[in-house]
This record gives sequence, structure tokens and C-alpha cells, in this order.
Amino acid sequence: MREFVTIVHMNADFLLAPSILSADFSELGASLELIRKKGGDWVHIDVMDGHFVPNLTLGAPIVKALRPKSVLPFDVHLMVSNPGDHIEAFADAGADYITFHIEAAIHANRLISRIRECGAKPGISIVPSTPVSVLREVLPLVDLVLVMTVNPGFGGQSLIPSCLEKVRELKKMKQECDFSYIVSVDGGVNSRTLPAVLDAGTDVVVSGSAFFSGELEI
Repeated sequence: MREFVTIVHMNADFLLAPSILSADFSELGASLELIRKKGGDWVHIDVMDGHFVPNLTLGAPIVKALRPKSVLPFDVHLMVSNPGDHIEAFADAGADYITFHIEAAIHANRLISRIRECGAKPGISIVPSTPVSVLREVLPLVDLVLVMTVNPGFGGQSLIPSCLEKVRELKKMKQECDFSYIVSVDGGVNSRTLPAVLDAGTDVVVSGSAFFSGELEI
């Protein structure tokens, strides 16, 4: 398991996880190097199946091919209807974190255990319409909680401000219950929205379009 190191951006401690969903798919190796050079801490990898979300992206073989090209942790976000069908494949491909959606899982506890048994760190995610309360039973079990601040499926959307209240709620629950997860935000993060995202207490900032366009400066 590769370990990450927290670095300082804009006078605030957080991890930057650029999403290769917005990278040049014909030059993914070069995009990984760009992430490293521009101060990225993780590589966020959006996996879409065209069913849970209306788009198709990349699979485990591509992640496996990219793994030797970066020393950064791979943060795999499964936006798929049957996440249990993909855990072993992405763990074998080199994922450090594997996050699935609570909306797509009936037996979430079982999937969390499988991810950990495969040597990766388990994460759970919610879409904008899902309340934090749905996660109550699994929060003690996960290493990461991913709050979607847009409806998943496409890059370049605008952040939904009300979703940041979920970050505050999760941070409060973590402190009160002595949980160990970190909170990630994905969707619509750019130079304009970043201050509010960080003010909410976000630990990991995912950025795709803004990062690769150069609009989000570190």
C-alpha cells in the first residue's frame, strides 16, 4: 500500500486529487506526470458504466497500465450499478482507495470488507439527493467518505452549494464519534468555489475540468 503525504496548498492543509476524467485520454501517461508536477497528491479515477450514470469511461486494464507511470495513490471512484463485480479487478490493477456508492449497494458492509481484504482502503459515496444519515451504519468502517457536489456522470458542472452542509455534518460526526474517515468533495471545484469547499472542512479536493484547464491554480 502506497502512503500519501499531506502538502500545503493556499495556506490550507488538504489533499488535491485531480480527476483524469477531464484529462486527454490519448495522453493519460503525460497527464499523470502533469498531476505530479502541478502538486497533485492523488490521482482520482472515475469509473462509469453507462448505467448508474449516463456515461462510459475506463476499466481496470487501463488503471493497471497506468499504475507503473505514477507514484501517487490511485483513488478509484466506482460509479457503477454493481460495484461488487469490480472490486477485485481494480484492487489487482493497483487502486489504493476504492469508493462505491451507497445508492448502488445493498450489502455495503460486505463490500467494505472485501475492499479491505483486497488490500485497498474502502470509501463510500453519496449523490446530492442522498442524506448523510443513510451512511450512519457504515461510517465506522470506511476510510473515506466522498460527497458528490454535482450529479455524477459528466465533468464541468456547477457545484451545488447545499451539498457542503453534508461535509460539515460528516466532520461533526467524525469528531463526536471518534471515527477515522477523511472527507472528499467531488464536483464543480474551481478557484471560485474552492474557499467554500475548504471552509466546510474538506480533506480531499477532487478537481477535473478546472485543474486540467489551468483555471484552478495551487
